[in-house]
Amino acid sequence: MKKHIPNIITCSNLICGCIATYSAFYGGYQMAFLFILLGAFFDFFDGMTARALGVSGRLGVELDSLADCVTFGVAPSAMLFGLFNKVAYPEFMANEFFFTVMPFTAFLVAAFSALRLAKFNIDERQHTGFIGMPTPANAIFWGALISSSYTWLTGPRFNAFFLFLFMMLFCWLLVCEVPMFAFKSFKGGDGKLKISFLALSGIVLAVSGVVGYTHGCAGLLLARGLSVCIGLYVMTSIVASLLPRKE
Repeated sequence: MKKHIPNIITCSNLICGCIATYSAFYGGYQMAFLFILLGAFFDFFDGMTARALGVSGRLGVELDSLADCVTFGVAPSAMLFGLFNKVAYPEFMANEFFFTVMPFTAFLVAAFSALRLAKFNIDERQHTGFIGMPTPANAIFWGALISSSYTWLTGPRFNAFFLFLFMMLFCWLLVCEVPMFAFKSFKGGDGKLKISFLALSGIVLAVSGVVGYTHGCAGLLLARGLSVCIGLYVMTSIVASLLPRKE
């Protein structure tokens, strides 16, 4: 029985991704974001559980990638699809062609996420860190941003052109050759940088929670704070990749 426990956890991640996708297509962005977070929770523990029980295997690895593709690829794509249907379009894009085509470009996130996951499975360099942005970080960023800032994103100060460029930047981050740190170890030259990132992220989330609580919108501001933390993660990883390596 114990050999099935990690796969059950992984399938729970997959189910969360399906519910998040369904919610996103019907405009339930906050619900979609919550299920992306819940999926990330299951994703964190399935591999850990497999190693603890001594039942790691190829089946679990492949199932994990398939689940991640849904939760961290298709679900955020569905959120972006809905956003592209509501975001303002600049004058040069205000025609039926762009209104029809642009929403479907959102599924590039799913495609790049699948490519990222496939590369991760065969890349021997990614045992202690990541090369490119992890798919959970990308999905959490978009989920947090869209669920907490939907009104601003669909307002006159933002438009589909900027959204497309921003989306393509994150698609590139998924498959780029930029090292991004994991938290498996705090040794080496980037250990202090990781600790600094965690401390700064804690401050961002604490301030967001306090300010949000005083204004009656703690969940909203916490989500915004989380998207800021993901941005800090990317920038801190880039800085760490430029520092001399110390073993």
